[in-house]
Amino acid sequence: MTIELTAAVDAGRARSNNEDSVATDDAVALAVLADGMGGYNAGEVASHMATSFIATELGRWLREASSQASDAEVRRAMDICVENANRAIFDAANANPQYAGMGTTLVVAVFREGRLLLGHVGDSRCYRLRGGKLSQITRDHSLLQEQIDAGLITPEQAAFSANKNLVTRAVGVEDNVLLETHQHEVQNGDLYLLCSDGLSDMVDDAGLEQLLQAHDALPECARALITAANDAGGKDNISVILARASGGMSAPSRSWWPFRR
Repeated sequence: MTIELTAAVDAGRARSNNEDSVATDDAVALAVLADGMGGYNAGEVASHMATSFIATELGRWLREASSQASDAEVRRAMDICVENANRAIFDAANANPQYAGMGTTLVVAVFREGRLLLGHVGDSRCYRLRGGKLSQITRDHSLLQEQIDAGLITPEQAAFSANKNLVTRAVGVEDNVLLETHQHEVQNGDLYLLCSDGLSDMVDDAGLEQLLQAHDALPECARALITAANDAGGKDNISVILARASGGMSAPSRSWWPFRR
């Protein structure tokens, strides 16, 4: 199975700096996306630390392990890399008062033959377009999602809530972090979208579904998604990674929530 990857980041229309960061590695079918938070340029520092560290260290491990590694070993490597990135960001925040409290959301995707190992922290998301239908395959670690799960508000009410962007889990804000990990079946023709809330807050699921189907070329599709978010206000930084699967056979799907060592 072949995985085609493309990534794009835009500051949006309301902010002068960009606290989103993305990294991809075509050789090992790895994608990493982060949306930083914190004062001054601390969010930018946190997100860049997360993506660069995980892409480098996990990418190196995947190259060395090759196809001989089991899925459990890959999940373990993902967990260790995220824990190490978390510690590096946490230590940097404690060592430098300017970076105090910085952290970042995270989505990390490793594509293997017929399956996707997907981990996330916070409210950056992964969607899958299959057979013309869009599904969100991550669940936000956010106050809003907890309120929806508890039946306190509806998803429709959440779209207008003042509590948007309050995450309940982030990389770098505490000395430990739990990466929520799931495994998904990958089918020929699947299109995966990793994004920050700068896209998902500006463009609803119906709009994302339409845009993903309207463009065959992934770079063009990524640009169209960013344009749509900016046209809707561009209130935050916008980051996008697209991954399309072609060829190969599908494999049975399994899911872990959350994956604990």
